[in-house]
Amino acid sequence: MCKFCWTVLLLLLLVIGAAVYKFGFVGSVVQAPDGRQALQLTTAERNMVLGEMRDFLVAVQAIIAATNTEDMAAAAAAARKVGMAAQTAVPPALIGKLPLAFKKLGFAAHSQFDQLALDAEQLGDPLQTREQLTALMNNCVACHATYSLVVAD
Repeated sequence: MCKFCWTVLLLLLLVIGAAVYKFGFVGSVVQAPDGRQALQLTTAERNMVLGEMRDFLVAVQAIIAATNTEDMAAAAAAARKVGMAAQTAVPPALIGKLPLAFKKLGFAAHSQFDQLALDAEQLGDPLQTREQLTALMNNCVACHATYSLVVAD
């Protein structure tokens, strides 16, 4: 009887391990014709990710405009809108479909926006803020060079 229990436990651990690997690391990805990795999402999930990217773009434009006029409070406010707090609306099912590298890029971008907001408020240096924005944009470029979004049938 004990041998049977250990076998069942081992099988359950293997299934759990495979699920963690699939939803924690690999995600729902296929090779796209253009060489990038295509993330397979529902229409609603794709729209959510694209909306988040548009929010990033709006924030970047607002930060550039604010630093040009040395309005560091406005730069901080724009950055904070897309910081880590913006992640609370992402459904767990969507997170499970994203590969680990995509999640790392996304979380890093949100975190960098938070740091940019904090530094803009505390340091008040437009040049520093633009330098941080330049570094942050590397995440955007890397993500768009690596991934595309497709609606899964």
